[in-house]
Amino acid sequence: MEVFQNLRLTAQWAISTIDIFTILDIALVALVFYGLLFLIRGTQAVQLLRGMLLFILIIVVLSNVFQLRAFNWLLRLSFPALLISIPVIFQPELRRGLERLGRAGRFLTPAMGEITTPGVIQEITRAVAELSDRHHGALIVLERDTGLQDIADTGKKLDALVSDDLLLTIFFPKTPLHDGAVIIRGNRILAARSVLPLAMGREPDSHLGTRHLAAIGLTERTDAIVIVVSEETGIISIVRNGIIRRRLDEGQVSRLLYRWYQGQTQASPDWFSRFLRPNQNGQPRPAPAPDEGLPPEDETALEKPTTMGRSDG
Repeated sequence: MEVFQNLRLTAQWAISTIDIFTILDIALVALVFYGLLFLIRGTQAVQLLRGMLLFILIIVVLSNVFQLRAFNWLLRLSFPALLISIPVIFQPELRRGLERLGRAGRFLTPAMGEITTPGVIQEITRAVAELSDRHHGALIVLERDTGLQDIADTGKKLDALVSDDLLLTIFFPKTPLHDGAVIIRGNRILAARSVLPLAMGREPDSHLGTRHLAAIGLTERTDAIVIVVSEETGIISIVRNGIIRRRLDEGQVSRLLYRWYQGQTQASPDWFSRFLRPNQNGQPRPAPAPDEGLPPEDETALEKPTTMGRSDG
């Protein structure tokens, strides 16, 4: 009975000390933990974190139950090192979270990519259709808000206007620039033969070649749009936000690009971003084509794996 009395007194004291600042303090701590868990949701870090917590719990319980003084001393000394190692272990997740935060705070950050115009989209779709007919592999990256200058620096700098003839020439199998990605910002090709990061933590898929994995890897880290043409099958794919849409034709590619860039124009960069990065020729940016005849987003769902025995290159 005395135990319950002590618990009641303790609860009363705790309630009496709670004010608006205490509630705010608790809410902020809960928000921090929720944000950290949200960042690692659906990644391999979940199993890693579970294993770390389970290991620490077992060690702490054993050391306290059996009064292992020397081991407790070692744990106390190791705790600061453990805190330092956490950012190193979870570096990919922290990087992805900061990139998401940066894209969410667009009113504070300048938009890196110029708005791609309807004329550029037409040039790209014509080139993609021709590359597909010829079975010439291609990897075309369209920069959006996340800057891709570090990716472009891995390739050969071009700084040329986008045209279907130039894209066909770059991806012709006999040219030195065909092996790698083309980076497009607005109406200009920044670089060719650029190296993209591969997708991490994905199960092997015999239907996805290196180009597709590179496209998925980049779009998981940035908001770029990547168009892939398979060298073996000529299949056209578009990757965005780590999701790949396959077996598209020229019209579907064009409609998807118009839709996504129309959304970028409607959610256009704020006055601060436009002030920091005006249009290159000083003219107003043309609006994309109207959204006529565009299918709903779910009509271009993921293509189910085919029964082919080779990858799409």
